[in-house]
Amino acid sequence: MKKSLIALAVLASAGVAQAQSSVQLYGIVDLVVHKDKGVSAMMTSGGVSGSRWGMKGSEDLGGGLKANFLLEQGFSADAGTAGAGTQFARQSYVGLSGGFGEVKLGKIWTAYDDISGATNPVFDSVLAPTGVWASSGYQANPNNGFYYATPAMGGLSGAFSYNLDENSAAKTNVMAFHAKYEGGPVFVGFAYQNEGDVVGTNDKKFTRLNGSYDLGMAKILAGYGKVSMTGAATVTDMSIGADIPLGSSMVLSAGYASSKPNGGVKASGFGVGVAYLMSKRTTVYGGFLDTKNAGPDSRFGVGLKHTF
Repeated sequence: MKKSLIALAVLASAGVAQAQSSVQLYGIVDLVVHKDKGVSAMMTSGGVSGSRWGMKGSEDLGGGLKANFLLEQGFSADAGTAGAGTQFARQSYVGLSGGFGEVKLGKIWTAYDDISGATNPVFDSVLAPTGVWASSGYQANPNNGFYYATPAMGGLSGAFSYNLDENSAAKTNVMAFHAKYEGGPVFVGFAYQNEGDVVGTNDKKFTRLNGSYDLGMAKILAGYGKVSMTGAATVTDMSIGADIPLGSSMVLSAGYASSKPNGGVKASGFGVGVAYLMSKRTTVYGGFLDTKNAGPDSRFGVGLKHTF
């Protein structure tokens, strides 16, 4: 009996040694210095991309099947701190991928989040006019999630996510899905997210349609969305913009966005920014944002982003 167990253990360890696997450490450090009207100059972490570090890896299980994991922690680069008790609060999941697509289990960005900021002008940054959108308030990466993404077929793909309601009294379940097409110069993405009654008063529903077309000399960006909440006015969000290459290492991005509740006052914003790629890993950027009926009233900013 013991010899059999030893033999099985040897065979198992040999199989593990032969399996192809990899683990990667990665991260982003992004800081922006900005001056908002009526406020002292500030340094903020995550001007374009949230500062983070993480580990990810995969193991080849054979037959095209892989086991994957990812652990990702956000932090404030200006203070060198992360939220107490929130280790790997951005993402933490394990899953499988293959010809069927990919399945993830854990804390994951929702299928709606995959589309939400895809065509936001001014690099979807703190200088982007889409900061006035009501739809910015969705739950991006709730806990206890299931996520499935289909393989791409002729440029078409989709994804579905669902987050368990582990406390039926709080009703914190979140369901989302998206469908997108990416082919040549065209991108079109549709997404929907339904959030359970988080605070005991209202359900929230988010709908988003984003698209872009690359003309070569410029990429046209557009977004449209609606937010509805029980007992509150439906809000309509819109944006239009363009990314314009200025040589091989510089991009100018500009855009306009608005957010208007039915029967309410419209908030709007205009932003323009420039990003210069110093290398494949380091980018310096800067720009200006002006808003109406939303904060900040105006903003100038310059930032530096480095990936590793």
